Amino acid sequence: MKFSIYTSIWTVSQYVFHLRYIPIIASLWVITACQPNKDADPNPIPAVTDASVAMQWMDLFLTLDRYAPGYRPPVAARTLGYIGLAAYETVVPGSKTYQSVASKFAGLTVPKIDAGKSYRWDVAVNETYYLMMKKFFPHIVDADKEKIEVLYVKLTTATGSADELDRSKKFGQAMANAVFAYSQTDVAGDVAYLRNQPADYVPPTGVGKWQPTAPDFSRALLPYWGKVRTFVATEADKLAKPPLDYSTNIKSTLFAQGLEIYTATTPITRDQQWVGDFWSDDIYKLTFEPAARWLAVAQQVVRQQKAPLDKAVYTYAKLGIGLSDIGVACWNSKYVYNIERPITYIRRAIDPTWRTRLNNPIIIQEGVTPPFPAYPSGHSCFGAVSAEILTNIYGSSYAMTDSCHAGRTEFNGAPRSFNNFYEMAQENAYSRVLLGVHYRMDCEEGLRMGYAIGRKVNQLAWTK
Repeated sequence: MKFSIYTSIWTVSQYVFHLRYIPIIASLWVITACQPNKDADPNPIPAVTDASVAMQWMDLFLTLDRYAPGYRPPVAARTLGYIGLAAYETVVPGSKTYQSVASKFAGLTVPKIDAGKSYRWDVAVNETYYLMMKKFFPHIVDADKEKIEVLYVKLTTATGSADELDRSKKFGQAMANAVFAYSQTDVAGDVAYLRNQPADYVPPTGVGKWQPTAPDFSRALLPYWGKVRTFVATEADKLAKPPLDYSTNIKSTLFAQGLEIYTATTPITRDQQWVGDFWSDDIYKLTFEPAARWLAVAQQVVRQQKAPLDKAVYTYAKLGIGLSDIGVACWNSKYVYNIERPITYIRRAIDPTWRTRLNNPIIIQEGVTPPFPAYPSGHSCFGAVSAEILTNIYGSSYAMTDSCHAGRTEFNGAPRSFNNFYEMAQENAYSRVLLGVHYRMDCEEGLRMGYAIGRKVNQLAWTK
């Protein structure tokens, strides 16, 4: 069973660059006047410099994200945005391809390298990641804090001149401090993991409006997240299109979408449950959350492509900024419209005994629904923005087998193969209907919003 939104792949514009040959017009007598640019970095990133340091830090992020209290979407997405930006700004002074984007963000000032002096970019970015991880995860258990320290020591090198190493370390530290200080000026987003479900929020009442749902009736998650600062998204980008009008009339479109969920899940087939579980990532302490899922996808691509350091941090920065912004936009719209979840609608209009197909094996709980309004779908938003960005970097025909959950025993984590990133985003969106936690309209609008913000991230002047 497929929807129209899952059967069409977005067309991605291809940019063709033409090399121009520049004639040499200088004679030998002027060659001596051509001196090297003293501001150019004397130690650019060699083409053979791998991304091992960055990849290992991002692997650790996926572990910490799984267990860190309060790190569910979109808190983790915001953290990925700032950590990714800091690492990128640390490395780009040595890149021949990429350039700083810091000036595009009002209020952010980043340190500069000492012109004419050499740097070890792997050393510098190791310092950046180390400090950013400590600053964004101060509340995790001691065992996980120790993982940060162990990785830092493992990646710290003593090879090279003392001056070069010291200079590189100080630059990475200065960058981390600058970007983290900038993140702290965002009052709504800073340390939000401490106030995920504020007691002062009272959801509006009325027909079709969201209220806490069975089985646990948890308070609303991040109802004020729409106030968090964005990188590229505007106020208009943060507002979803109006949802379908509420109606329980059997001829209404909303009823048809509720019935579609009910039919797909009553009963649900083994393959449908596989798709639903494969993309879920809903359960705290079971897996990384839905935003970091796309970092896990990117990690596989970076490894497969053997991406150099600058391309890897470029990938992480774009992805993090996109995930952060779409998280703000999605949650803003959720609490503007406050649309009730399918479980509430279906029990009222179709079957009072129905429950979702999302289960929590950690606490042995069945029929779970995430604790926030339905429209638009967060999974669909995160998947679409990621597909747009990853396609821009790695191409519209990049096929891959996603092994994010290979070897899981709590659910069927068998790898699934896809022809491109858009196909992944569409199945990810479709999976939410199969689990019974979203209407089709939630997924359609989530895809639209994610693609749109992804394109804005791609339009930043990343390359020289």
